[in-house]
Amino acid sequence: MSSTLLLCFLIGYFGVLITIAFVTSKNSSDNSTFFLANKNSKWYLVAFGMIGTALSGVTFISVPGEVGSPGGNQFQYFQFVLGNAVGFIIIATVLLPLYYRMNLTSIYSYIEQRLGHYSYKTAASIFLLSRTLGSAARLYLVVLVLQRFIFDSYNIPFWATVLISLGLIWSYTFKGGLKTIIITDTLQTFFLVLSVFLTIYFVTDSLNLNVGQAFETIKNSSYSKIFFYEDFISSKFHFSKQFIGGVFVTIAMTGLDQDLMQKNLSMKTIGEAQKNMFTFTGIFVILNIFFLSVGALLYIFAAKNGIEVPLDHITGKPRTDLLFPTIALNHLATIPAAVFMLGLTAATFATTDSALTALTTSFCVDFLGMSKKENAEKPGAVRKRHLVHVGFSLLLFVVILVINALNSSSVVSLIFLIASYTYGPLLGLYSFGLFVKSRGLHDKLVPVVCIVSPILCYLFATNSSALLGGYVFSVELILINGFITFMGLLLISKKTDQQTRF
Repeated sequence: MSSTLLLCFLIGYFGVLITIAFVTSKNSSDNSTFFLANKNSKWYLVAFGMIGTALSGVTFISVPGEVGSPGGNQFQYFQFVLGNAVGFIIIATVLLPLYYRMNLTSIYSYIEQRLGHYSYKTAASIFLLSRTLGSAARLYLVVLVLQRFIFDSYNIPFWATVLISLGLIWSYTFKGGLKTIIITDTLQTFFLVLSVFLTIYFVTDSLNLNVGQAFETIKNSSYSKIFFYEDFISSKFHFSKQFIGGVFVTIAMTGLDQDLMQKNLSMKTIGEAQKNMFTFTGIFVILNIFFLSVGALLYIFAAKNGIEVPLDHITGKPRTDLLFPTIALNHLATIPAAVFMLGLTAATFATTDSALTALTTSFCVDFLGMSKKENAEKPGAVRKRHLVHVGFSLLLFVVILVINALNSSSVVSLIFLIASYTYGPLLGLYSFGLFVKSRGLHDKLVPVVCIVSPILCYLFATNSSALLGGYVFSVELILINGFITFMGLLLISKKTDQQTRF
């Protein structure tokens, strides 16, 4: 598929999103609409739209690529997905009732009421750092694909491609905020799901298989192993590590994350929010099975047609992230290529637009006090929110350039590594707030604990093989980080007579 045709497709796609943004934000550009969509969202739209936000372009490209990676990952990622499902259920039954009972706009307001001012600012700062790094890593991958298959042919530099991408996202989110995002994410999730199923159809057709034969081929291939119980000590893929890590990564990255929780808080009742989460969980699990199936089919197709895993331009090493776009755009027909671009663009921008809105909301509410009606309605408050929105767009731009200079590994691995170190302290803070009722914190020392904890966690993880008889950490590292934070909070607390209940 030619770069010019891909570029025209991209322009048309964003034209649709900008038109939707114009319609949905008309006469409703106030801060209440931007932050919580006037608490009038429909649960079924949010449930479906959250799929695109949760999966992202990383899942779309990196997860299929990981199936046949040199480490022999196969379908081991599904162990992590099962842990995710349990985590989502815990969020729906434990955290959502708490957030609704306290009528929160920013979920970090709970920390302020429970633990204190400095704890609150620390939690909000951790989110801003975590989500900025994670969102930049997700957008980096799709920009890399756009650069390689479209903008290189026009001699447009990588930094300009990043700026163009962020400018397009800003253009349809800056006014309507969450109200716009719920509609655009629903549309983009539809495109994402459609793309997955059509990709399976086109690849199986190219392999001269029907759908039933394709899944039988996957089942009998070397890629289909799901559960790994061998070598608990030194293997990162052991079921217990992946499952437990999946539970706690989900609680931290979703339940303690303003981005996805902001959408749940935009509904009228807790019942609707819980229906949203349960529906979302079922779709999420099923769709990941298909993503892994796409990965197996791509490697089977590559082996049959003598296609090598593409090499990274910087390191010269194989880069599995690029196998899917290489096959879709260079070895399939025009329609499958267009379907791939549709899915990739939808997946990535559904994640980034939502994150940009959540970052703006958190900063405006947690640091500028816009949750208070008198502050939100002050003259110039909307203009101030616009400036914050621009500021985070520029920050994402800088972080993506840094990631491009430093990273050459699988992006999905990078994202969960970032989560392990940045979301761990949030896990410790919320655990302390929820389960330790009779101790008061030395609030001013909380930022110190939340900085020291990831450092200790890193030192422990890098030396775990020597300290623990060869044990190698995987995604369960976030639990260790949260535990270190929790113990640090206990050390700076003292027993009080009054119990706090929320």
